[in-house]
Formats: sequence, C-alpha cells, structure tokens
Amino acid sequence: MRAPLNPKIYHIVHVDRLPSIVAEGSLLSDAEIGRRTSGGTTIGMSSIKQRRLNELCLERYPDLHVGECVPFYFSPRSVMLYLIHIGNHDGLDYQGGQGNIIHLEADLKQAVSWAETQGRRWAFTLSNAGAYYVESRYDLAHLHEIDWAAVNAQNWKRCKEGKQAEFLIEQQFPLELVSRIGVHSQRVHRQVLEILQGIGQNPIVELRPEWYY
Repeated sequence: MRAPLNPKIYHIVHVDRLPSIVAEGSLLSDAEIGRRTSGGTTIGMSSIKQRRLNELCLERYPDLHVGECVPFYFSPRSVMLYLIHIGNHDGLDYQGGQGNIIHLEADLKQAVSWAETQGRRWAFTLSNAGAYYVESRYDLAHLHEIDWAAVNAQNWKRCKEGKQAEFLIEQQFPLELVSRIGVHSQRVHRQVLEILQGIGQNPIVELRPEWYY
C-alpha cells in the first residue's frame, strides 16, 4: 500500500490532561512532563516509559532519547488503546478504560515543517519505538517504508509491529497544530469543548466512535 498524500498523526491522552496541554500551549514529551508539575492521568506503561526515557535513543541522534520526544501514531485505534480498553495487561497501571481517552490529530507534513523551522529533531519509526530494536527514518521520502496496510488494519494481530509505527518530535508539539480532537462520547465531547473555551483557534472536536474499540 502506498503512503497517503497527506498523512495524519495521532496522539492519545486522558481528557484530564487537556487543561495542562492548553495551559502550556503544547504537548510535552515524558521527559518534559517529568520536569514540571503537569496535572492529569498517565495512561502509558511505566516500565516502557522508563525504557524510552533512559535506554532507547534514536539511531541518528544518540543523545536524544525516545522519551524526550512527543510520540504520535499514524492512525487512531492504536494497539495501546486496545490494551487500555481490555485493561488486563500486567504493565498497565491505568484501569479506566478507553472512554476518557481522546485522540489529538495533526498533519504530518505541517508537523515536520514546524519542527524544521524551530530546529526540533524528528523521526519516524517502522514499528514500536519502545522496542529495543527499531528502524527509524529521518526523511519523508521514506514514508513508503511504513507498512501502511498494517497501520490502517482493523484486525492487526498478525501485523502488530507495523501497526505501531510512530512519529517522534523533540521536546514539544504546539497545540495550534492539532486540527481535530476525536472523542468517544457526547459527555467527553462537552468536556473538551469546555476546556478549549477561550483559547482562540480551536481544533474541531468530533464524536468518532470508529476510532475506538
């Protein structure tokens, strides 16, 4: 499958983290969150977060840990969201299910353009960036190397690694580049709209049940 002409990227967070994202004006890497007092629920696996923070670096940038980057997937309905939905993984501390998880969508090419203007390093991986071995790329000309069939698969059990391809951007990602927020329910839709009041240029907020399990 060919790479899409205008790929989108997706970051998932608990809705109660959105106020701190709005206050900061940016999504922050785990490393930056650790340096600040950021309110909200952590939904990832602590052991993998620590590995990304302390052990795993990008091939081209040996001084840049994966945990010092803001991570995105290339599609909604990620493997991580499935684990949150099922809630039976030993390494997952969060047990609140997927209902309060929101998807922040942005345009990949706009993100890369912003990063290069700001001097932020970026990369994309062909599988899970939390693995001990992962191939990474640093030029959008190599987007075709992503397994797009796996990325877009609804039934991904036989292509789990390819489904977990990531885009990584150093340190922070501006909220103004988030074009859409997808939510699971009308309740969370109302909650997001309330949080976003008064910030100026708001992303579109949509009920997107097809982005969930």
